[in-house]
Amino acid sequence: EPLSTFSIDVDTASYANMRRFVMNDQEVPADAVRIEEMINYFNYGYPEPQGEMPFSVYTELSDCPWNKDNKLLLIGLKGKEIDIESLPPSNLVFLIDVSGSMLAPNKLPLVQHAFLRLVEQLRPEDRISIVTYAGDDRVVLDGVSGKEKLKITEAIEALHAGGSTAGAKGIETAYEIAQKNFIKNGNNRVILATDGDFNVGVSSEGQLKRLIEKKRDKGIFLSVLGFGTGNIKDNKMETLADYGNGSYAYIDSQLEARKVLVEEMGGTLLTIAKDVKLQVEFNPEKVKGYRLIGYENRMLNAEDFDDDTKDAGEMGAGHRVTALYEIIPAGSDQAVEESTLKYQKTETTGSGEWATIHIRYKKPDEDTSILSTYVVDETREKAIMSEDFAFASAVAEFGLLLRDSEYKGNASFESVYGRIVGLPSVSNDVYKAEFLEIVQKLME
Repeated sequence: EPLSTFSIDVDTASYANMRRFVMNDQEVPADAVRIEEMINYFNYGYPEPQGEMPFSVYTELSDCPWNKDNKLLLIGLKGKEIDIESLPPSNLVFLIDVSGSMLAPNKLPLVQHAFLRLVEQLRPEDRISIVTYAGDDRVVLDGVSGKEKLKITEAIEALHAGGSTAGAKGIETAYEIAQKNFIKNGNNRVILATDGDFNVGVSSEGQLKRLIEKKRDKGIFLSVLGFGTGNIKDNKMETLADYGNGSYAYIDSQLEARKVLVEEMGGTLLTIAKDVKLQVEFNPEKVKGYRLIGYENRMLNAEDFDDDTKDAGEMGAGHRVTALYEIIPAGSDQAVEESTLKYQKTETTGSGEWATIHIRYKKPDEDTSILSTYVVDETREKAIMSEDFAFASAVAEFGLLLRDSEYKGNASFESVYGRIVGLPSVSNDVYKAEFLEIVQKLME
């Protein structure tokens, strides 16, 4: 089919979750590996956006490292960076799970550490509320000014765990508090910190989804931070964040808490574009077949692209989104299932275009999408991959191996290691250097 349509994803939880399994010498479950989240965990040096566009678009085409007969296409989006000082005022509700399952050191104590890091960034114009839930829900703070750091800090440090988990009631209360302290043209957001074990009250995903979507339409977004091991309900937390127009991150260490809530605070807290959708139109004169790597649960129907009522992913300040396509070039003798759809363009004949990328997004406070278009032609082809492309493709190859994908071709941990070990950006970036250690661990 000439059209490939999907929603962006800025979640990174799958990478941190995978890292936990590897570091604990446990096998990584294949369904815990979402390759797009692993790729998007890292920082790439894509160009800064220009003018009114909230994000830039970068493309690059090269040979596929695990299948030399195929090509690999990179599409990179980079959200506009916004200084903490320039962020609109924030009305944040920390919704914290204090049920018995949160007693472990890598749960509530780590939640407290994470939120204390965030409190350090607060300004007088920000408002903070804290709602906790266990057997019932409790409002600990209600709309306290960001200048009252001591009061907020003491409230966080006084939290303790015990009881069952009335998660849905807590979510309802948190949204009520967010609505009460709503800041017009501000960043109104509930930040849920939990191990995801909703076992009392409105616990079905369908009921939670309807509640969260209703609030999202009123301008209150939801971000989810996952903690702990054992009963972590990864899929449920990702679903909640998706419906709440927010992101889902998994925090397994103090370093990860710093990454999500200090270094990437703008992206975690401020949405710069919502319902971001990509539609890639491949030219059959150059492309026989293609495969989007990852994004399995983000696929859209072709007609969803022009439908502004169809929900899609959100992009935060400074966020990066990377998508990779493995392409079977025209003329290849590899078998490809034939499509009944015809290519929509006629003017590409002999033009050297590989694909046309259409992107739709909405401004955070608007409901009508804006369309932009980018062409991938032979000027985007590189015999040697850029550093960013080399690293992103290595993470993708690593993910194919963890999933034992039928498309992994000649992929190997040695190939992944060899491709990134000499990259300057790896030695200068603590997170990329850690990835190299993980690869090394699995090579042993």
